[in-house]
Amino acid sequence: MSHAIDTADNAGAKIARYAASYAEQRLPADALHAARRALLDTHACAIAGLREDAVRIATRYVEPLAVMVSATGTAKGAAKGMAKLWGQDRYLPAEAAAFCNGVAAHVLDYDDVMTPMRAHVSATLVPALAALAPSVDADMTRFAIAYVAGFEVMAKFARAMALPHYTKGWHSTSALGVLGTTVACGVLLGLDTSAQQHALGLAVAQASGTRQNFGAMAKSFQSAHCAAAAVRAAVLASLGMTAADDAIDGKYGYMSLYAAGEDLTSVLDTLGREPLEITAIGIDVKKYPCCYALHRGIDAMLALRAEHGLTPDQVDRVHVLTSTGGLQALITALPEDGLQAKFSMEYGMACALLDGSVGLASFTDDAMRRPAIQALMPRVSITEASGSILPRWSEITLTLRDGTEVRRRVVIARGDAGDPLSDAELVDKARGCYAYGGIAIDGTRHAQALLGLTNEPIEPWLNAI
Repeated sequence: MSHAIDTADNAGAKIARYAASYAEQRLPADALHAARRALLDTHACAIAGLREDAVRIATRYVEPLAVMVSATGTAKGAAKGMAKLWGQDRYLPAEAAAFCNGVAAHVLDYDDVMTPMRAHVSATLVPALAALAPSVDADMTRFAIAYVAGFEVMAKFARAMALPHYTKGWHSTSALGVLGTTVACGVLLGLDTSAQQHALGLAVAQASGTRQNFGAMAKSFQSAHCAAAAVRAAVLASLGMTAADDAIDGKYGYMSLYAAGEDLTSVLDTLGREPLEITAIGIDVKKYPCCYALHRGIDAMLALRAEHGLTPDQVDRVHVLTSTGGLQALITALPEDGLQAKFSMEYGMACALLDGSVGLASFTDDAMRRPAIQALMPRVSITEASGSILPRWSEITLTLRDGTEVRRRVVIARGDAGDPLSDAELVDKARGCYAYGGIAIDGTRHAQALLGLTNEPIEPWLNAI
């Protein structure tokens, strides 16, 4: 059921027409593969985060809605459309599953990003779509079509307004991501143009998230809220709930409140044109479980350490120079816990120099509080360059005890769309995540199985853990 809506040529109407027709499109093979990789990476990161406090709290919050899984692996009394809480023995209504799995997907900050959007994309898209997949018996291809459609919309908004939106303080992952994630949910559910436009209006009503919460549990809450809000918007619209037809670009709409009134016409007119944005922009898969603003610096530090055989005792000072805007997300200098350390350049440099590697165990409270790390962090200084924000880069200069200097600049981080992890490397990352999460499964085989799915349902794969 849906209500008639004014289909004037505004932003909501253009997006809705695109979304309503996209479910019938033939997806290019590279886009299908990108969606498979995104599902694998996000699911693995969520499993790795299961023991985090934020996930435990979220699980307790949804507990009254949960249906337990029987010894045979089926949900006792679970209505069709309920979705599994990843890595746990519970099924939940779709909205609650999207929320709880969304917290887990983002809590370690190990999930992928879209650089032009200054945001994480799969941590909202994947939990939302996976939560709705059982209700429509979605196979991998149908899931991928919805994922790509949502990515496409996010990318168009990113091209038009993401930088000032992020600079103002919005957490783009949630505050902007809710639009694309809602489109993806609508495509998966098969919403018609009218219902999809109403869903977008309902998404605008729930857009939120601030960068001030970086380094706190609330950051993963914001991402999870986005996933749940998108499910809520799409389902309510499918039942007939309405919203303003110009909620995006009306006088008091999204573009006035969350952006600077930029004209979306040129970017929205290219929706669905090849090359698709998932190919043109691509997805940056994280090699390290911390804010992406640290990755180029960590790559540079690890390279210098290996190239010169350095130990911390040989280094007197560390200076980090970044491109314009490179420090916006790094709001913590001297962190007080492992979560804050994910947003500290000082910690990232000290950890890479001391350990010669940066992994999941690097961001525990105990790792952050080591005396050797505490002694290194004050020796790190940081400067942000003036000029263009693009291309982004980080340059590390080490002043050694003997007075010599060594320097390394990194423009493209390892795992970036410009230097992507291979499928084998992604499978290895997933295997490590499953092991870190304490899941007794052959992680390599489980990951490889997903990369081969096309027309098979995704629910059995998701429910295997």
